[in-house]
Amino acid sequence: MEGIRTRIKGSQFLLKGMESQDIFTPEDFSGEHRMIEKTARQFIEKEVEPFRDPIEKQDFKKIISLLKKAGDLGLLAHSIPESYGGLGLDKISKGIVGEAIGHSSGYGVAHSNHTCIATLPITYFGTPEQKEKYLPKMASGEYIGAYCLTEPNAGSDALAAKTTAVLNEEGTHYILNGTKIYITNAAFSDTFIVYAKVDGERFTAFIVEKSFPGLSLGPEENKMGIKGSSTRSVIFEDCRVPAENLLGEVGKGHVIALNVLNLGRFNLGSACMGAAKHGLKKAVHFVQERKQFKQRIADFAASKEKIAKLAARLYAAESLQYRTAHLLEDALGSLDEHADLKTVGTAMSEYATECAICKVYGSETLDVTADEALQLHGGAGFIQEYGMEQLYRDSRINRIFEGTNEINRLLIPTHFFRKAMKGEVDLESALREAASYLEKENDDEKDDMQKSVETLRHLYLLSAGLAYKRFGEKLMHEQEILMMLADLAILTYAAESAILRTMKEAKQNGEEHASLKIALSQTLLDESLWEAEKLTRKLILELAEGEKAQQLHLLVVQSCNRCHSYGQGIKRNRMIAEKLYDANGYIC
Repeated sequence: MEGIRTRIKGSQFLLKGMESQDIFTPEDFSGEHRMIEKTARQFIEKEVEPFRDPIEKQDFKKIISLLKKAGDLGLLAHSIPESYGGLGLDKISKGIVGEAIGHSSGYGVAHSNHTCIATLPITYFGTPEQKEKYLPKMASGEYIGAYCLTEPNAGSDALAAKTTAVLNEEGTHYILNGTKIYITNAAFSDTFIVYAKVDGERFTAFIVEKSFPGLSLGPEENKMGIKGSSTRSVIFEDCRVPAENLLGEVGKGHVIALNVLNLGRFNLGSACMGAAKHGLKKAVHFVQERKQFKQRIADFAASKEKIAKLAARLYAAESLQYRTAHLLEDALGSLDEHADLKTVGTAMSEYATECAICKVYGSETLDVTADEALQLHGGAGFIQEYGMEQLYRDSRINRIFEGTNEINRLLIPTHFFRKAMKGEVDLESALREAASYLEKENDDEKDDMQKSVETLRHLYLLSAGLAYKRFGEKLMHEQEILMMLADLAILTYAAESAILRTMKEAKQNGEEHASLKIALSQTLLDESLWEAEKLTRKLILELAEGEKAQQLHLLVVQSCNRCHSYGQGIKRNRMIAEKLYDANGYIC
């Protein structure tokens, strides 16, 4: 990561661009990164994949044994400091492991849940004594963890929890009462991160062990997908939790819950990206073997278009994931182990927007890949032995996990507008500058792909400025507007991440070496521009009237038209597909 600029502010991509040398990409992986990537992939291929059927049938003993093997290899310890039995690796390594386990269904869910939201609350917010007691065992796999936030009447609105915690008269134990639902790893977890309201009011986190009196489990839920994972209710009936197991501070549980979920969203994006690569590889392999009308399915132009568009989107997902990994490492990697709760919370929230995008873009990339990969399999995709129906079922939960995609979409523009309300962003000026930029011929000093990204950014700023001018602080209640703005922001971050990666590669190794990346980026941009034009025009219909609306519509159409690669898309997409066929899977 040497030479890569640090201290980029959260959401900064919505206001201005950056130089290609300042972005981290998979091509920047170190030798250590490559080593952990190889270790993780080999573990999944050799140890997990042979047991896919038993895992799907909820052989939890096998999952536990695999988690312990993963612990022996250090695959549970990447985010735990060395001083507490971990490896103390960076967030790039965390993303690499998350990607590798992404397609391993029930095992991957257990692994990811344990290493992220079940362990990181202790890692970042625990006392030295709590860390010493729990982290070495969680790093080795001796202890497996779970995260208890959701309740029957508190899902997306997590702070509406009804579980209570009351300190006993002796001051030695908190007495917990309540029920948590849909808890991953519940059947075999040793520790539970539990959120409850002290005296029914102050939202607080606790570390609860399965052996504590008063903790019990409900039956396994019958799920549509990720069947191999354990999902149960966790019930607290006068559960006695030692006072020293309070995590963080009384009344500050939201700092832990909401900020740990930021890392959970990043982690989920990595897993989805890994699963999407797996699905695309299976599709590429199948269409080259299956024949119809005396030719391979792979040779039909319509198949090639599907494969190319999936690859372009996956290239963007991969690019934004590792870009975000570096941002998170920059914010969290230098934190002292004894940093106070406020400092840690501030650092973890800095890139909340980017983490939300990782989650939304990653989960939706996996969904479209699972859907199209199954379609390319035809009837075989519906048959269990080919594996596509499981990928299709398993993918669906990811749009609900770690905050629904709707909640995450609402977060993206909300963070941006809060900056405006604090005076950190001048939206009046941004609106004028966006209109001015879109009116003029683009700066010839910039690369064509850079111009396209700048157009996307200014379409967002134009729309955001109009929305804020129309509604002011009441904009937070206009969810339809916020959703469309979020989609513009997501398109911008994804496209910029891919284009900067491509430009970096071209500068370092030449355009010929980067030819496939250039093609993937151009396909991505064409799709992104069409979508951004539609979104912006819909927003203008809601936010402007009369002649002003007509002028803005024309402005948007003209600015997008200047960026499209006319007459090149079909030929380019066929070339991309052929490259993937040669590699028998995703390649860039």
